[in-house]
Amino acid sequence: MQEGRRTAVTQSVTGAATGGVDVIAHRGFADRYPENTVGALERATAAGGATRPTTVELDVMPSAEGHPVVFHDATLDRLTDPPATLAGQSVWETPLATLRDLEVLGSGEPIPLLDEAFAAVPSDVRVNVELKHPGVDPGPTGPLAAEEADRERGRWRPAVDRVLAVADDHGHDLLCSSFFEGALAAVRERDPTVPLANVFHDSIADGFAVADRYDCEAVHAPWNMIYGTSLFNEPYVSGPFEPVDLVGRAHDDGRAVNVWTVETTEQASELHAAGVDGIMVDDPAVATDVRPRPDSHEADN
Repeated sequence: MQEGRRTAVTQSVTGAATGGVDVIAHRGFADRYPENTVGALERATAAGGATRPTTVELDVMPSAEGHPVVFHDATLDRLTDPPATLAGQSVWETPLATLRDLEVLGSGEPIPLLDEAFAAVPSDVRVNVELKHPGVDPGPTGPLAAEEADRERGRWRPAVDRVLAVADDHGHDLLCSSFFEGALAAVRERDPTVPLANVFHDSIADGFAVADRYDCEAVHAPWNMIYGTSLFNEPYVSGPFEPVDLVGRAHDDGRAVNVWTVETTEQASELHAAGVDGIMVDDPAVATDVRPRPDSHEADN
């Protein structure tokens, strides 16, 4: 693992005067391409493209044997067309050979191995791996009591070891994110140089408690969590939230703020004005007015 990863990621999203935000291709621009596929990652990051992101985000969980695969949902039904025998079955309960026989969203592509996903992304594009599931009960999200945190770290350790072993074979700048404290704890234990992001959901206070505990380089917040914007406490996946200046607090702590999943150019512009450092988008057109200057991408990596 590269020694400078923690510093490089923090500087690039909190200290670089790019004139824009870090554009994060959520699942490889999921509205534009079949999500989390090799083809999506290749097309999203094609050299010279006007919509090229600075970071790609992908979701990882294990097969039944523990092989890291790139897939978002807990079950196969929405993203593939599984036979009746697999309907409702969890990804982590399904053998790799079976997963590889399934086609993602009619794309002609199988569920990719994490190694294949890394290989599809150019080395100058950062990879944000969201750790979705350890292959066993993922446990509570956090914050956790000390004894509970130790137990959850152990629960996540095998899956995290396999994910980071794959990342070690590639040269990308890396950011590991998760809703689960156990996942963040396992990454910090395995390699303290890997940058972390805690994914906020129900509580700003709880989110910062976990970010503080693991000295996370970034926090990932839903767009309706950004106080001082017209988006604050608008209906989305969670809320309402306490009136806390999340961006100011995170920046005071030296952390970047990446916001998910931004849906319109108006949202993107308002969040940019509020000082967020990165926006996750399914459609690259959403980031048209806020993307970095053409010469800023190289400086960031």
